Amino acid sequence: MPKIKKKRADQLLIEQGLVESAEEAKKLILLGLVRSRADHIVRKTTETYPVDSEMSVDRPSPYVSRGAFKLKTSLKKFAPDLTEKVGMDVGASTGGFTDLMLSFGAKRVYTIDSGTNQLHYKLRSDERVICRENFNAKNISEKEIPEEVDLMTCDVSFISVTRILHAAASCLKSQALAFILVKPQFELSKDLVGDGVVRDNALRQQALSKVCDFCKDELSWELIDQIDSPLAGPKGNVEFLAVFQAP
Repeated sequence: MPKIKKKRADQLLIEQGLVESAEEAKKLILLGLVRSRADHIVRKTTETYPVDSEMSVDRPSPYVSRGAFKLKTSLKKFAPDLTEKVGMDVGASTGGFTDLMLSFGAKRVYTIDSGTNQLHYKLRSDERVICRENFNAKNISEKEIPEEVDLMTCDVSFISVTRILHAAASCLKSQALAFILVKPQFELSKDLVGDGVVRDNALRQQALSKVCDFCKDELSWELIDQIDSPLAGPKGNVEFLAVFQAP
């Protein structure tokens, strides 16, 4: 019988985007607020659990979705104060990135998504949020975004991000920042992805290079940072967050 892979409770909390650091995980565990199952309270940071264990924390999340934690560290580093800034969230879905931008002081955020009724009610009812739903991001123009954007986030699926960035870039102010989630499973050809999970690190890097080269060559964007996404994608896919600055 194959040995079950396990990880420490604090590591799982970080990987699942429930905390930002091992220290925060330790505090929550010592307070008895962490569970590995609905009926099992984690008592020590060093306790180990199967890697597919779903952890939970008995506290309300500060954001409408855990997607905010994919962006939070980089946003703190490069744009800690968005006061009087305009944001654009492409592939907004529930609105985790939008919620985060507002918490950093953004005066207005335009959300773009091909779906309908996905944006959280909290954001849908916020006058600072301009919702553009059931809309193809490849067609973004001044009609949808009537003012220049200081900061753009992008988290799209089932399409290469390179197919929508030309349109999105046209809305950016000079020196604007773009935080792009790169998903190798959607950047590579289907024959390289197989069952939907990209396990080969060389292929992951190939996908990241494809997007970075496109942004440099086609948009004249400067790559200023790239990290592994703090949260894994569907089926455990490794994703990247790349930060660019417009010319």
